[in-house]
Amino acid sequence: MPPSAQRSATRPHVTGPTASRSTAPGSSATGPTATAVVCNLHCDARDPALSTGGRIAQTVPAGTRRVELHFDGGETMGWAVIAAGGQGDEVWLDRSFDAGVTWEPKVGATTVPAGNGGWRTLMHNVDDWNNLGVGLLRACGRPAGSSTIACTSWYRTTWNAGDRRTAAATALMQRYDRNTGLFATTGWWNSANALTAIIDNARVSGMGSYRYAIARTYDLNRTAWQGNFVNEYNDDVAWWGLAWIAAYDLTGERRYLDTARAGADHIHRYWDATCGGGIWWTSSRTYKNAIANSLYVQVNAALHNRLPGDSTYLRRARDGWRWFEGSGMVNGSNLVNDGLVTATCRNNGQTPWSYNQGVPLAALTELHRATGDQAYLTRARALADASTTSGALNPGGILFDDGGGGDVPSFKGAYVRGLAALDRALPGRPYFAYLKRQADTAHARDRSSSDSYDQPWAGPFQRSDAARQHSAVDLMNAAG
Repeated sequence: MPPSAQRSATRPHVTGPTASRSTAPGSSATGPTATAVVCNLHCDARDPALSTGGRIAQTVPAGTRRVELHFDGGETMGWAVIAAGGQGDEVWLDRSFDAGVTWEPKVGATTVPAGNGGWRTLMHNVDDWNNLGVGLLRACGRPAGSSTIACTSWYRTTWNAGDRRTAAATALMQRYDRNTGLFATTGWWNSANALTAIIDNARVSGMGSYRYAIARTYDLNRTAWQGNFVNEYNDDVAWWGLAWIAAYDLTGERRYLDTARAGADHIHRYWDATCGGGIWWTSSRTYKNAIANSLYVQVNAALHNRLPGDSTYLRRARDGWRWFEGSGMVNGSNLVNDGLVTATCRNNGQTPWSYNQGVPLAALTELHRATGDQAYLTRARALADASTTSGALNPGGILFDDGGGGDVPSFKGAYVRGLAALDRALPGRPYFAYLKRQADTAHARDRSSSDSYDQPWAGPFQRSDAARQHSAVDLMNAAG
């Protein structure tokens, strides 16, 4: 593992008001408690007979009984059914607002009355719109006299999940901690990428339901670390800068662009003549690496493209790319290794992680937009051709970073985001087929019942977190 993939700070010191990590509404850190009534279009405990249309998400056996989970997408509610049973059989819903980590138990619990072979709960809401709760339901049942409980998997309605892009974004927002303004289950810089994925999703899908996360994240974290999303890691500062540039593009709010500019100015202080130029990865000035320097180019070029009359950020971007290209970090196969050996200023030969291939593509695309110089796109195509056809990066044709750690699952998201930016700038969309193959494969082979995704897009699905999920959102944004 490179040094740049060995840390994942989860929460900085914040000088402003914050709250501790949230659990699901109605739940606590030590276990779930009583159910709270949720009201959206309708309040909890609505009669399923009033449903205007429903679907069965899943049926599971409970001994000789069947437990079914039903949804009404128009009313954004669900209910549980136990069938082929008898008096005393129990049936209920569980409801989670944190991707199934914790849940409200036995929502709408009821039993089969005498003379009936089955029964159903009343309808309950999946989401809690008033409290920003993005939810899931599962149906559970227990035959009378049995200790065995059977539950379906977690599902939700198609509300805010009508296609694979919005479904993946909604699954990511289930991990958004509205108290901290960060994404639970992942780290500080990963949360910047997760927010960027949500912003991009609003742009490409037109679904603005989660735009609230932009201002909430900003307001709760602007005073973290050194303020303005600055800490000792220059790549972290740049990731947040890109998130705020995306926020500015979507909202037009100048404060986001100003914060990105403050971050870029901070990073520039770490440019010096060691190894002929480039910025240091951290404030300790021990390592010049690919990700920090390619991000430096992208952020500065992006700022130039949004600041009329600028020359400073364009000069920095051009100088940054000139140094990057001549640094030796791009190897003979047109793949980017992790960084330089400080003592020799030579390529260290470390793993060509996917994000080290993707960010230069976004940087060159921004530079082309800034200058009109076709040479930047020509170089980007050579790098993209190398990474999309690399058997090491794409075993079996599907992108994969062969490594663990809390940061690595974010890498592929940055890669496809950069490749998609280049693809949109080129006639004929030459990389769209590659992106679509990745997305089709992940959707078919690496997806849970609740539209969560794992790290290997070739599957099988085993677990998810916000880093894995934002990479999937980035992919669905890129491929549609």
